[in-house]
Amino acid sequence: MTYTLLGPDGRGYRSPVKGRWGGHRAARIYGRLDCPSARRAIACGGYVRQRVFFADEATAIAAGFRPCARCCADRYRKWKNGEPWKR
Repeated sequence: MTYTLLGPDGRGYRSPVKGRWGGHRAARIYGRLDCPSARRAIACGGYVRQRVFFADEATAIAAGFRPCARCCADRYRKWKNGEPWKR
């Protein structure tokens, strides 16, 4: 089985390994796969068409995504305040 992940350039590629981080393509937000906000949106029938996956957090950041305010609150606060937040 192969999975489609986004690379640092924002383009999809095939991987034999599942992504470890998820994101929303239109909103340019990334977060944990178990994010309560993402799970709620998916359960309500939304989000799925815009869902993307990343191999790691650094790749999500390189692709221009910002941290989720819910599941990555510490990183989000730093991002929002203009502080260094990248791991």
